[in-house]
Amino acid sequence: MKVAILGYGAQGQAAYAYWGKDHEITICDQNKALILPAGTHGQLGAAYLDGLAQFDLLVRSPSIHPRDIAAANGPEILEKVTTVTNEFFRVCPTKNIVGVTGTKGKGTTSTLIAQMLEAAGKKVHLGGNIGTPPLELLGDDVKADDWVVLELANFQLIDLRHSPSIAVCLMVVPEHLDWHEHMEEYARAKAQLFSHQAESDTAIYYADNDTSKQIASHGRGRKLPYYASPGALVENDAIVIAGQTICRTDELKLLGRHNWQNACAAVTAVWQITQDVDALRSVLISFSGLEHRIEFVRELNGVRYYNDSFAVSVHATIAAIESINGKKVMILGGYERGINIDHFATYCVSHQEEFRKLLLIGESAERLADSLKKTGFANYTLNPKAQTMSAIVDTACELAQPGDAIVLSPGFASFDMFKNFEDRGQQFKEVVRQL
Repeated sequence: MKVAILGYGAQGQAAYAYWGKDHEITICDQNKALILPAGTHGQLGAAYLDGLAQFDLLVRSPSIHPRDIAAANGPEILEKVTTVTNEFFRVCPTKNIVGVTGTKGKGTTSTLIAQMLEAAGKKVHLGGNIGTPPLELLGDDVKADDWVVLELANFQLIDLRHSPSIAVCLMVVPEHLDWHEHMEEYARAKAQLFSHQAESDTAIYYADNDTSKQIASHGRGRKLPYYASPGALVENDAIVIAGQTICRTDELKLLGRHNWQNACAAVTAVWQITQDVDALRSVLISFSGLEHRIEFVRELNGVRYYNDSFAVSVHATIAAIESINGKKVMILGGYERGINIDHFATYCVSHQEEFRKLLLIGESAERLADSLKKTGFANYTLNPKAQTMSAIVDTACELAQPGDAIVLSPGFASFDMFKNFEDRGQQFKEVVRQL
């Protein structure tokens, strides 16, 4: 069989490891300088998606939109397209799969679910968008009674043909509108997680978000809200489900009220599998979060430093602002995708007491400043030409006072100055540790 792998990032490489043993492989990638594995063919450069009808199977990487494949080859070509996520669902030895989507909190919630199941004595495999491509999980010798937890973003979901036995939709707000044509397409992509559920499956959604509820309404799975009964909710300053108190909110190691939502989503999902209160509690009172998510780095001269580089939308930045006590120097800005930020400017002017200063950087700095000015907010420093993280941190340190927090929570993607959000966060932590 002639197989074309479209895009050769982490999931493209997982596809090659899976299909490359028994099939003729062509790697199609826009990077002309890509070094190909021995024995493969290459179709590299600007026309990498052309002429795909010659292949029997096309394996789409998440960054490539199906419409771009169709535009170059005609819509009928999409019948040949699969993904590593689709193939994993097709061949996975266990049907005990929990899928988690949403705009923010997917990684945290997926990790909580996996750790809770492990604490309850289950064998668990965690992957998807959170690090391990789904097909690579098969190398962990997945058994029929194991559990798999997958974090799944819109890029993986847009052409998903399968649904997990438990699907979870967290809060959904506009994002990735540079990749999607509109918000409706973004929501439709996430709805694929639920669309193929049977009546015996469970669709869990965030009760306070209409988009989350609408997304979960697709498919025939039993609908179950969280942050409201009968799912887990916060009641009398405690996380409660089915009359059982799991832990108090002040016992959570995770910062911020938004993480109460993530904790309730995880508890609701795991409760469908086990009602081991001790296992759930042990994880919630010990798990302090994932790297680059409101991550405490250090305190120096009375100033606390937080790395929230994963915040690539202003909704996530608002969550960081509300999670960290005291006056803050907020490092904001990055890759310009043209997403509406007027609501963020309005938020800033109504929460001026939170800020020592907003430090605006990157391609989006000028537009951020313009939006803030329209609201009358003037407590910012415009520094779009800062080319290094060292220069950015130096400026932030000059603005901060003892008792303040310096918070890298950009609200924008990293690609104007950094390789990715991990690179941005690592550079911030390295500079801060060297102060």
